[in-house]
Amino acid sequence: MSLVESGANIVVGFGVAIASQLVVFPMVGIPPQNLSTHLEIGAWFTLISLARSYCIRRWFNGLKFRRDT
Repeated sequence: MSLVESGANIVVGFGVAIASQLVVFPMVGIPPQNLSTHLEIGAWFTLISLARSYCIRRWFNGLKFRRDT
């Protein structure tokens, strides 16, 4: 179930990222982009988020391992 949860988190996060870009970019003066540009930006941020999440998980697992030994 952890894999399903992770997958759902990624899919929902990607959708939220795209929706956020469509709303926030014009509010801060970034000119409207086509949908493919938003999808590309969302994909990059999703990859960055995955790497960040993985690193933090490994760091915490390392802390737990050191504490348990």
